[in-house]
Amino acid sequence: MKRAKWLLGLVTQNIGWKLLSLAIALVVWGVVANEPELSTFATVGVEYRNLPVDLEISSDPVSTVKLELRGPSGQLRGVGDGGARPEVILDMSKVQLGDRTFPIGDGSVKLVRGVQLVRAIPSEVRFHFERRAERTVKVIPRFRGRDGWEVVDFTVTPDSVALAGPSSRIALVQTVQTDLVDVPARAGSFDYPVNTFVDDPYVRFAGVSRVTVSVTIGKK
Repeated sequence: MKRAKWLLGLVTQNIGWKLLSLAIALVVWGVVANEPELSTFATVGVEYRNLPVDLEISSDPVSTVKLELRGPSGQLRGVGDGGARPEVILDMSKVQLGDRTFPIGDGSVKLVRGVQLVRAIPSEVRFHFERRAERTVKVIPRFRGRDGWEVVDFTVTPDSVALAGPSSRIALVQTVQTDLVDVPARAGSFDYPVNTFVDDPYVRFAGVSRVTVSVTIGKK
């Protein structure tokens, strides 16, 4: 008997607020249920996670895909325009060396509730994976001369930099160059902090990329 009274008390406590909440939920459900179903396209970025630290992507990556979506007009409204955007997230935790293909489907697309994925364009993407490699290469300074003056001597500190990237691309990089150093029109010794540059976009600096070029300038 006491248990029945306790349960009844739970039901009747704040009964007004509970009835109001129920009414609001029914109204919202009715509005959503009567919304027309529409379709739209959304272009979204491709993200990935869990890439093993010893592997690198060495192919030109697919950075975006187009998704055809279907759902109630209220849910689709704002997709791609500041609303809750869909996401494509690829799990790369089990990838190995070579080419690997990832389907774009329900398992990799995150959508708001009520919205369905009709298709993805493209429906799958492929990446090429290589071992991550590091290499130290020499720094070659570049100079912009002045009439009547020349670089008599120079040093670069540090004279080499560390690079990282896919093994096949790292093997092709022999040196990196500095930005142009303007030779002054006067004799003396000068220090110029400058940045270095590597041509291959898939290769990056594993440490410092800025060096100091010390030059001695004299008359020709």
